Amino acid sequence: MSSAAIDFARQNQPRFLEELKALLRIPSISTLPDHNADTRHAAEILAAEMKRIGLKNVRLIETTHGGQAGHPLVYGEWLHAVGKPTVLCYGHYDVQPPDPLDEWLTPPFEPTERNGNLYARGAVDDKGQMYMHLKALESLFESGKGKLPLNVRVILEGEEEVGGEGIAAFVREHPEELKADFALVSDTEMFAPDLPTLCVGLRGMIYTEIEVRGAKTDLHSGMYGGAAPNPFVALAQIIAGLKDREGKILIPGFYDDVEVPSAEEKAAWKRLPFDEEHYREKEVGSPVLTGEAGHSVLERTWARPTLDVHGMPGGFTGAGAKTVIPARATAKVSMRLVPGMTPKKSFAQYMSFVESLTPKGVTVEVRMIHSGDPIVVGTDNPYVTAAKGAMREVFGKETVFVRGGGSIPIVGDFERHLKIPTVMMGFGLPDDNLHAPNEKFHIANFYRGIESVIRMFERLGG
Repeated sequence: MSSAAIDFARQNQPRFLEELKALLRIPSISTLPDHNADTRHAAEILAAEMKRIGLKNVRLIETTHGGQAGHPLVYGEWLHAVGKPTVLCYGHYDVQPPDPLDEWLTPPFEPTERNGNLYARGAVDDKGQMYMHLKALESLFESGKGKLPLNVRVILEGEEEVGGEGIAAFVREHPEELKADFALVSDTEMFAPDLPTLCVGLRGMIYTEIEVRGAKTDLHSGMYGGAAPNPFVALAQIIAGLKDREGKILIPGFYDDVEVPSAEEKAAWKRLPFDEEHYREKEVGSPVLTGEAGHSVLERTWARPTLDVHGMPGGFTGAGAKTVIPARATAKVSMRLVPGMTPKKSFAQYMSFVESLTPKGVTVEVRMIHSGDPIVVGTDNPYVTAAKGAMREVFGKETVFVRGGGSIPIVGDFERHLKIPTVMMGFGLPDDNLHAPNEKFHIANFYRGIESVIRMFERLGG
């Protein structure tokens, strides 16, 4: 079934793609201060586009953290569909750093089409998916002569990749300005190509740093080795004590509150087209898969907590040799949490255990960098029903429900402070390399995403 909005979207696919490429050329890397101007430029471009397509009250909302300026939120609305529901469309315009650059086949900020995919940093996470919402709204405005079938608020952030503190504070402090019936987030993926997918659960997260300090200054290992404590050795001993060789996390009480998925949900996961060997060889690329015994791969990645080490900066890492005993050593450690667990309790358990593992001769500080709650979304509401039906029309297949292993903290904020459910309707693919070199977005899914949002909004608008 076609509509005037679908027809407009199809006629304008080449323009939509070129506009996305222009947005992807902006290196809006939120974590690097050298790119602050680029990040603001992306926000300004999006605000101008939101005004152009017909959204009202468009503005940048400044954010601050500890007295320091953050990256702005971009807000717009159209609230003239009397008696119709209100959707809050969320996305983020910031991107991860592109390193390592030498692994990219084409430059990360020069969008390139190859094999039906668009390669660029931010292509799928989340500029391409966020832009689907704006292009769906443009198509609906054009076909509706300046009117939409339902009420819309749009909020875009520039700090998702660095913890999302700015938008979390705004949602917490100004819930009345985001009043809606449900939120729409497109920052997830489909389970498999051509299989329409709605994500109904996400793991939460704690991201931490462990800093170990030994001597008051760096020391020569020939003069002091054997007497002075080595913070890197101490840090390695601490990290080795956090998990056993089978992948079980050893923090006392860590698993106590874990909620096990229902038998029905586990049975549905078993029916999904999942090839464990393909996953191991093509997606992971390791000799074997690791993790907790007694749980399937999907259970381990969707419904079990994890603990991972991401980096250990410090000491001497240059070419050649330098026999230094560093005064301090740091590790970045995160945990993914599942429903039933809370960041506050889990962090307290973790910090206490790290302190208990600390060897003599050093002191340790455990810092929380950012956190987010795990969430499971109910599927018995008209918004999920509309999304499911819209995707079925676009893809010609029944929509499946999955959970995601990652974290989108804003979904918990919407539930907690706005008291609304979130529809997580994403169009990425498992091999899209988000956060890695050669990130891509399947161009057909960009267009299907636009059409799915149009059909969903038309359904909800009656």
